Amino acid sequence: MNSIDTVVCTHGIWWHGVGMYLIKRHLEREFGMRALIFSYPSVTNTLDENAELLARFIEDNEIRETHIVGHSLGGLVALRMLAKGFSNAPGRVVCLGSPLSGSRAADFLHTKDWGEHLLGHSLPEGTIHSVANDWAGEVCEQRDIGVIAGNMPVGIGHITGKFGEPNDGTVAVSETQLDGAKDHLVMGVTHMGLTTSRNVADQIGSFLRRGEFLRETD
Repeated sequence: MNSIDTVVCTHGIWWHGVGMYLIKRHLEREFGMRALIFSYPSVTNTLDENAELLARFIEDNEIRETHIVGHSLGGLVALRMLAKGFSNAPGRVVCLGSPLSGSRAADFLHTKDWGEHLLGHSLPEGTIHSVANDWAGEVCEQRDIGVIAGNMPVGIGHITGKFGEPNDGTVAVSETQLDGAKDHLVMGVTHMGLTTSRNVADQIGSFLRRGEFLRETD
């Protein structure tokens, strides 16, 4: 794949595009990429509505080719956009701590009256009613998808329930698995640390450039 120097950074639930600023700055300074931040209503909109908004953002910015980096729910939004054909702009996708095979924390919150309101629409539609592994297979066949998971267990996940397996405090490593993904990497960071770690940003840049994460050599 030819180098594509535009990247759209997409945040997760309960957050704003500012949460992707460090990744944006790193990709610009260290990899010479043009990075844009996409913000969306992560709670009030449905998953498909946010996927359409992402496609419109790409179109409005007249981007013909673009990589996408999505944190948590942002990764689901990106994959959903491609799966639905809302945008066919070529490029690679990196999902950071995205619950691609479901979310134990979301399942727990969904059973609570207050939790259902907190979760909104997009996350349950992408983790409870269906999961990316159910509908993103064709996307994985058509383009390179990379996934980075964290295994430093600090976050809200331990309030909503016990994982009993490696996790980033919010999403279990096993929940980030996506059938057909080009590469999957586990790093020693928390769920939010995925957006602030320089090492993670280096891995993102590597995948966007080469289609694979950096690996230590013996």
